[in-house]
Amino acid sequence: MLKNLKELTSALLQIAEEKGLSFERVLEATESALAAAYKKDFGKKGEIIRAKLNPETGEVKFWQAKIVVDKPMVYTEEEFEKLKKEGKEPEEGKIRFNPKKHIMIEEAKKIDPNVKPGDEIVFPLETKADYGRIAAQTAKQVILQKLKEAERESIYDEFSKKEGEIVSGTVQRIEGKNIYLDLGKTLGVLPPKEQIPHEFYKPGQRLRVLIKKVEKTPKGSMIILSRAYPKFVSKLFEIEVPEVTSGQVKIRAIAREPGSRTKIAVSSEQEGIDPIGAMVGQRGTRVAAVINTLNGEKIDIVQFSEDPKEFIANALSPAKVIEVKLGEKGGAEVIVPEDQLSLAIGKDGQNVRLAAKLTGWKIDVKPFVEEKETQNKVEKPNKKEA
Repeated sequence: MLKNLKELTSALLQIAEEKGLSFERVLEATESALAAAYKKDFGKKGEIIRAKLNPETGEVKFWQAKIVVDKPMVYTEEEFEKLKKEGKEPEEGKIRFNPKKHIMIEEAKKIDPNVKPGDEIVFPLETKADYGRIAAQTAKQVILQKLKEAERESIYDEFSKKEGEIVSGTVQRIEGKNIYLDLGKTLGVLPPKEQIPHEFYKPGQRLRVLIKKVEKTPKGSMIILSRAYPKFVSKLFEIEVPEVTSGQVKIRAIAREPGSRTKIAVSSEQEGIDPIGAMVGQRGTRVAAVINTLNGEKIDIVQFSEDPKEFIANALSPAKVIEVKLGEKGGAEVIVPEDQLSLAIGKDGQNVRLAAKLTGWKIDVKPFVEEKETQNKVEKPNKKEA
């Protein structure tokens, strides 16, 4: 197995490239495998074997490592047997001495005077070229296992950094109500509650999705995707509107009913910039691009205001508001022209519901009733008969 280590190094470089892993990680996995193979054929149970492969020369060296311990760290045989009999767990930092992997500090100091408890002392081992079939199989299994672990860790590291960001993926398969998307190096899942209602998906379809959450599982990383999350819309605008990316326009709040309608409140962080105009774009091109990605979902863009009355009035757009009265416990009474009442409330109460989510106020919409001046009727005097 060790006769062609230069070829092995070349193979490792290829594996690193194919798996998208660093060469160091692949090398570490290989060294673990070589150590496991050495221990299988030439070592003893309990020993700690280390291997070091020189990628340039293909030379490999082996060591046996022993952990340095002192008396306070070690149970006597009597103490350990008593602990075992009582069914108690060993104290943290205390161990049962094993000469195959431990060395007392007195002995260790004869080798290295500067050594401390917890350090490792290494003993060079003879390099063996003759590996048995079982040892080679062990090495292969360890390499595969370590590479899988490294690949999983690499995927988790990469995608956990992308949480809250938009990526493109291709629908690979549909299992029940779950949609699985190919994200390049791994798959992500779009669960039912993160899908836009009534949206249709088919294998091969390319979609933009938000990486909502990345979780570690025994089988690897689980990447939860979303198209229904409100942040998905705000991130789409970040892509389409340079003023949002640069910070000149700020998205201050967002309320969404996926597949139906979204309200976004924006403000300008720089004088002279119209935030609503920037979001809409020339001839509506920017907002149209977002609407197309959302398959026709309606989007209302309103001006944010620090003044709650003004913000509530803006949030009820496109309805016109006459007056906003702020009450206690986060309630607001909004007076609108009678002919604007249905527009302010919206179909099935959607407009006022989204405005309430956007502003954080409980909104009660009422029509304006014009007070008519009551005219006093003057009674006419009776005509006197002649």
